[in-house]
Amino acid sequence: MPRKKAKSITIFGEEILPGESKELNFSFAKLHTNTPIDIPVIVERSLYEGPTVLFTAGIHGDEVNGVEIVRQLVAKGINKPKAGMIICIPIINIFGFLQKLRDFPDGRDLNRSFPGSKKGSLASQVAYKLMNEIVPYADYCVDFHTGGSSRFNAPHIRIEKGDKKLMGLAQTFNAPFILYSKNLKKSYRNACRKKGIPLLLFEGGKSNSIDNAVSNTGVNGSKRILHHLGMLQSKFKVSSPTKSSVTITQSTWIRAQASGMFRSSVKIGQLVEAKAVLGQITDPYGKIFYSIKAQKSGYVFNVNEAPLVYQGDALFHISTEIL
Repeated sequence: MPRKKAKSITIFGEEILPGESKELNFSFAKLHTNTPIDIPVIVERSLYEGPTVLFTAGIHGDEVNGVEIVRQLVAKGINKPKAGMIICIPIINIFGFLQKLRDFPDGRDLNRSFPGSKKGSLASQVAYKLMNEIVPYADYCVDFHTGGSSRFNAPHIRIEKGDKKLMGLAQTFNAPFILYSKNLKKSYRNACRKKGIPLLLFEGGKSNSIDNAVSNTGVNGSKRILHHLGMLQSKFKVSSPTKSSVTITQSTWIRAQASGMFRSSVKIGQLVEAKAVLGQITDPYGKIFYSIKAQKSGYVFNVNEAPLVYQGDALFHISTEIL
């Protein structure tokens, strides 16, 4: 059956023809010096009809590993579809990215500002513009994040329990783990859910850091999604999964019982047995020594890599139940 020719569309007042590549400017504010701040929105269209996939990163300005994944999709030409349209926004929170900070200049978390307001805070205005001028074109969204602070996340996809469509897409993406996670109020993921647009939230690595293994997982997973949707150019190879994702249905945080110098003794993604030693906390003077042990067996999918911790700090995120 012959493929249907696509029709022209208009984003930000600019017409984008079938087969056209265009870089748009997501403009919303200036620096104190009156210097304009433009967020590049990279649009690639096929000549033929098909789905639209929106890839985003940098909702938190210090999560540069996500930015690197979307950058690679663009640099390698993976974002040029054989059908449909691919929209890439490598950095949404440009203010935070410039300052290597998570939040907006007013201290607001963009990922707690959705669906936004036309005349609200700066973060709220950005959320509003994204949800009203870009997201409505998308049939699928993939949003890339990292662990906060010094906490390193094993690459995983977060979805809400019971969403069969997202589970199918998450299994296609084939990150090492799938984590059941509730949609948080005022998050980008929840705003897309309310619009009926499936969004895969990828987590991997830690803030202000780029990890090659995490980047490769994100890029390869994106290729699998595009291949699944019939959008990936044939010149790109899609590696067959060597094993299925582990689905984590329940998990718990293990926290520091004392302040001091911290050293982990497990690898990210490692399966550990109950009572296994996960790490140690010591003081600088050689007087105290605490071992942190797993209460149950499970996969360690988040590890705090900070050398100094306070009592109560989250050290490990470990699965307690899996499918």
